[in-house]
Amino acid sequence: MKKFFVLTLSLFLGTAAFAQDPVIMTIDGHPITKSEFLQIYLKNNDNPTYDKASLDDYMELFRKFKLKVAEAEDLGYDTVPKLVRELTGYRKQLARPYLIDSARNEALVLEAYDRMKEEVHASHILVRLDENATPADTLAAYNRLMGLRERIVGGQKFALVASGKNGSEDPSVKNNGGDLGFFTAFQMVYPFEETAYNTPVGEVSMPFRTRFGYHILQVHERRPARGTIEAAHIFISIGKKTGEEAVKTAEDRINEIHEMLKEGADFEELVAKHSDDPSSNQKGGKLPLFGTNTTTRMVPEFSRAAFALENDGDISEPIRTQYGFHIIKRLSWKGLAPYAELKKELQNRVSRDERSVSTQISFVAKLKEDYNFKAKGKGTRKWFYKNIDSTYYVGNFKASALSKNKPMFILDGKKFGQKAFAEYLEESFRVKKESTIESLVNNQFDKWVQQAILDYEETKLPEKFPAYKALITEYHDGILLYEVMSDNVWNKAMRDTSGLRAYHENHKNDYQWGERIDADIFECISRELADSTAKLLTIDTLTSTTIVRMINESSALNLKPRFGKFEISRMPYLNESGVTFTEGMNPIYEYNGKFYLVNVRNILNPELKQFDEAKGAVTSDYQNYLEARWLAKIANKHEIKINSEVLYSLGE
Repeated sequence: MKKFFVLTLSLFLGTAAFAQDPVIMTIDGHPITKSEFLQIYLKNNDNPTYDKASLDDYMELFRKFKLKVAEAEDLGYDTVPKLVRELTGYRKQLARPYLIDSARNEALVLEAYDRMKEEVHASHILVRLDENATPADTLAAYNRLMGLRERIVGGQKFALVASGKNGSEDPSVKNNGGDLGFFTAFQMVYPFEETAYNTPVGEVSMPFRTRFGYHILQVHERRPARGTIEAAHIFISIGKKTGEEAVKTAEDRINEIHEMLKEGADFEELVAKHSDDPSSNQKGGKLPLFGTNTTTRMVPEFSRAAFALENDGDISEPIRTQYGFHIIKRLSWKGLAPYAELKKELQNRVSRDERSVSTQISFVAKLKEDYNFKAKGKGTRKWFYKNIDSTYYVGNFKASALSKNKPMFILDGKKFGQKAFAEYLEESFRVKKESTIESLVNNQFDKWVQQAILDYEETKLPEKFPAYKALITEYHDGILLYEVMSDNVWNKAMRDTSGLRAYHENHKNDYQWGERIDADIFECISRELADSTAKLLTIDTLTSTTIVRMINESSALNLKPRFGKFEISRMPYLNESGVTFTEGMNPIYEYNGKFYLVNVRNILNPELKQFDEAKGAVTSDYQNYLEARWLAKIANKHEIKINSEVLYSLGE
């Protein structure tokens, strides 16, 4: 009777759980729940709709996606060492926010927000030091910095000491004398930030260590945070090894552009025509947000000029940085947002920052209590004291030398033995040298215990946190999908030259040139310049290069030449011009405020593209062909069942 009751209760609970999150699809008997599908659906649809057609379309994409992942698993991709390592890395990265002390984390979040209200201007000197440096090398670096500090405290200029002999080993010191400009929370590694915010203005810190080495810093000034700015710029590059003449030419160009802006020219149009910044010249010159609540930092000259603009829409005078000349336009500005608005973002940033180390230590202490941690005595370490020597530091220790496996601690009823510690020691030999072997073993033991406890807690995260489980599944499927598609579709198409050529031959009518012209095209900024260019082109002794140089003598912006074959339908300035092109010099016409002069050598009628001319498009189509053929093949290997009733209930 008791067994029957337990069985009935289990069935009831199972049915209740099923009712709460019904299965929307199974693949090879493995269930995919409604919530899992819905999460992915919402993530890939900014404006989701729940009509039957939309749900059917997305389910078909999802079905193919899961089919590919199932095939990858069937082929053993999830056991490939490289992919196992990659997924393990993702898993640990995703687990990090869950493996911290939330109370300590909250205090660090508040600290970061308070620091973001203020910006610190400091200079530093760096002496590089490996994280596993010997005590002797560590002491030498410390003493060297103390010597430099004494010179500065004694009255020497920080910049001169930093850039002088045996000064800073930061490569940027050649350009800035160690001056880092203004910064705020999260813009430096945490130990550096911590020292900067705790050093009074005008004073020089004692040496402190980061992962880069030992530093000293001097705080020059503090100011209230200037907020966050969105700006656009027009950029004229001067390059790294540009001579004086080229710099002068670049300066003339930026000044001329600035005059055009003063006369009412459109900023975005000038960006598109003249800016040398490829990351912004197709979007009106717009740059990433920079300032207090961002990780983006601009060079000081640029930042000063941008924040000096008082109103949205204001445009700066031309300024020079180490990269070239800029004109900056302020698009928007806002001050530091309220804590409640930034809290979640700050929590994420703290969890990824070095600050999280302290939260992890207190978190481990809590886990020890929760999981009833019990450590065995130091007697279990005696074998390690006797069998490890100084050659450990060069990787000489082998875990296989240990034959016993006495438990060293117990966590949640699970025993962690000597062999597991020996394996940890073998993998973790790159540590700083200790004064005795006993202290080495003890310190490594403490690190192993902490790591083992965190690893154990990590295995519990999927059942504790559904969001974490969903992310792990997403990364797992994404990694396998990429690899199996690379092997069966993308790379296969790239390598299969004969298959590509055969596909092109069988579908050659799909790859044709539209009407083309073989021509010289001259794009001028005014009708007068276009007329002048046309007259010069009638002089047989002048080459096109000479004509371009003559027209651009007063301004490099006057004339932009293009030479070659052009497909009319693909070039808006040709296709939308309203001109029917003929051989020879065509009439000057205007398009989008520019004037075009087109000298046609030959009109090329539509014709089939040769393989080399169509290779990019052929490769893409061939990949689609291979994918469709592969999907049809593997569909017979895997059983997929879709619960339409659950699918169509998503919108309810």
